[in-house]
Amino acid sequence: MKFVLVTGGVVSGLGKGVTASSIGVVLKSCGLRVTSIKIDPYLNMDAGTMSPFEHGEVFVLDDGGEVDLDLGNYERFLDVTLTRDNNITTGKIYQSVLEKERRGDYLGKTVQVVPHITDAIKNWIESVALIPVDGKEGPADVCVIELGGTVGDIESMPFIEALRQLSFSVGPDNFCLVHVSLIPVLGVVGEQKTKPTQHSVRELRALGLTPHLLACRSAQPLLVATKEKLSQFCHVPAANILNIHDVPNIWHVPLLLRNQNAHHSILKQLGLLSIAAPPKLEAWTKMAETYDNLTDSVRIAMVGKYVGLSDSYLSVVKALLHACIACSLKPSVDWIAASDLEDDSAKSTPEAHAAAWKTLRNAECVLVPGGFGDRGVKGMILAAKYARENNVPYLGICLGMQISVIEFARSVLGLERANSVEFDDKTPNPVVIFMPEGSRTHKGSTMRLGSRRTLLQTSDCITSKLYSNSEYVNERHRHRYEVNPEMIETLEEAGLKFVGKDETGKRMEVLEVPSHPFYVGVQFHPEFKSRPGKPSALFLGLILAARGQLEAYLNQHQNGQLDLVFYKEEEDKD
Repeated sequence: MKFVLVTGGVVSGLGKGVTASSIGVVLKSCGLRVTSIKIDPYLNMDAGTMSPFEHGEVFVLDDGGEVDLDLGNYERFLDVTLTRDNNITTGKIYQSVLEKERRGDYLGKTVQVVPHITDAIKNWIESVALIPVDGKEGPADVCVIELGGTVGDIESMPFIEALRQLSFSVGPDNFCLVHVSLIPVLGVVGEQKTKPTQHSVRELRALGLTPHLLACRSAQPLLVATKEKLSQFCHVPAANILNIHDVPNIWHVPLLLRNQNAHHSILKQLGLLSIAAPPKLEAWTKMAETYDNLTDSVRIAMVGKYVGLSDSYLSVVKALLHACIACSLKPSVDWIAASDLEDDSAKSTPEAHAAAWKTLRNAECVLVPGGFGDRGVKGMILAAKYARENNVPYLGICLGMQISVIEFARSVLGLERANSVEFDDKTPNPVVIFMPEGSRTHKGSTMRLGSRRTLLQTSDCITSKLYSNSEYVNERHRHRYEVNPEMIETLEEAGLKFVGKDETGKRMEVLEVPSHPFYVGVQFHPEFKSRPGKPSALFLGLILAARGQLEAYLNQHQNGQLDLVFYKEEEDKD
């Protein structure tokens, strides 16, 4: 197994995840099989209990793992299916070591960070690297490891030491270190400064790791003089100093690496030049350039709780992007804080209230994503009501589906106090209830998580047609509340149809309003399996409906695959 380690220096948030994913894309385009591991040095067992404001979205894997959003980047870029073990945290490592200590596995020895913690980290990396993630048999050729945080952080020290030991044990021909750093430009001087990177590399070398390549983040391309200075003081050949400057969209990053022969430097270090082919990135190049050249946009109202940080809904934003590009459109996402739509906001912050409603009314479609807690729920209900009553395409995901049930029960059934027990445990009309198997005492990994099968009840519904008339779909879940089974008959008689159910037939998965052009709610998270070039069916349906093209698409394409030529011809006719 060959390892490529990606570390970061100077500051966090430089884009190590995108860099690691892009390295994987370039190596994969050379004919190699690639897997990925993300190391998060925090003490949490996983990302499941973290606030989106704290750490961005929680990405959910097929096996139910709640992991860092960078694993979402890996899956989208490399088109692989990772496992929960591909995300290593300090919490997981310490738990495994302490469990062994309690069992007596260490035979009375004093358990220490070195060697016991570091050995556990190495063993974890080496065993997980062998797990195939691309649907083929046997291990991958290269494992790309991203070390979260910044070199010098106290919590990442055991991982740095373990990776130093790993590099020594596997040998120099099987280990390549790429260090991502920042090259700032001081506004007054206008000079590209190398000193922060010099110090970062010095810190890394003091810990026993020497970078083979430098990936330098900057606003503008690096000057030749800057590269020479970095090469001289960081002990890295000038040819191995990569510049990842700001680009129109992140799909250009693999192309940047390819254009600077990053693959050649990495393959040379790993001794793979003889078996690797020249990189084939024609489809990737076309995708990046297509996005740059799009002029027509579609306005999407995103009504949520965590709109202050776009990373909170990163997979939703990416799924919208994939669907829009398939329709030759550029997504124009209008973020609406759900609380700004509420009646109370009209009194406390009238300007924000008026602006939120103006944005909602100008949108071509409405999307209410997942979330937890009661803040902003009234605003989401108002958004769902607006979309339903005005025939505006609506997609509700997880909480967004439950919101549409609450709104329907209140507005159509006349149950004014209908609610979810999550928001009002005394409601006389609980249309959304706590799942019987859920835990009320523990939060971590106690939800209904991972890939689950949804059986589509009829072929005569939008969802079934979008999913190629399939009898079932496998999508990823993350929820602890569900639609009350006792209310289903009443809701369906009033016009809300549950067209997707779980395998027991008692848990509602998909709802539609047949009289509406596109009003769909899903308990699962379709955004987690969306890929560039393979958009999620439901996001594709939302965008097509926003443009009034859904019916034509469904009539022309019963196989569920978007034919871009057809839409180009239609546009040419217009």
